[in-house]
Amino acid sequence: MQKIKNSQWFIVALVLTMLVSFSVALADEQAQNRNKVQQQNNQLQRNQEENGSNDNSSDNSNEINGEAHRSAVSTFAQKILDVADRDGGIGEDVKSVAIDQNESKDKVADAIDKIKNRNTLKTFLIGTDYKNIGELRSEIAKTDNQINQLNNLLEKATTEENKTALQAQITALEQEQQKIENFVKTNESKFSLFGWFVKLFNQ
Repeated sequence: MQKIKNSQWFIVALVLTMLVSFSVALADEQAQNRNKVQQQNNQLQRNQEENGSNDNSSDNSNEINGEAHRSAVSTFAQKILDVADRDGGIGEDVKSVAIDQNESKDKVADAIDKIKNRNTLKTFLIGTDYKNIGELRSEIAKTDNQINQLNNLLEKATTEENKTALQAQITALEQEQQKIENFVKTNESKFSLFGWFVKLFNQ
C-alpha cells in the first residue's frame, strides 16, 4: 500500500515538474519569438525608410493577414500591368509576372489566415500548421524567381519613367515578401509540447 502511495506521489511530482518545465520553456520560447519578430520588423522598417514611402501598399504595417496580402498584390499587379502597357519591349514578360502573382494571391492569403486562426491548444500540443507553412514557402520561392525576373527586365525598360515605376513595384513586392517570410519564421518557431519532447529525447 505504501509503495502504491509513493508511486502515486512520484507521478504527481513528475507531472508537476513537467508542467513547470513546459511553462518555463513556453515563456522563454515566446520571449525569443517576440525578440526575433521585433528585430525583423525593425530591419523591415529601416529598409522601407531607406527606399522611401511607397503609395502602392494598402497596409504599411509589419503585420500581415490574408486580406491585406490580397490588397497589396492586387495593387502591385495593376501597377506593373500599367508598365507593361506602356513598354512593348518588356510588356509580355512583365504581364506574365502580374498574372502569376494575381493568381497566387488567394492561395497565399488563405494559407496565412489558416495559420493565424489555428487553434492555440492544437499548436501548443503538436506544433504549427506545417502544411500551410509549406504552401507559403513554395510561393515564396516562386516570388523570389519573379523578383529576379523583374530585376532583369528593369535594365531593358525603354524609358526612365517605366524604369522608375517598375523599380517601385519591385520594392513593393520585396517588402510584401519580407512580411511573409517573417510570418513563416515566427510560426515555424512556435513552442509545441511534441517538439519539446522530441528535443528532450534527442539531447
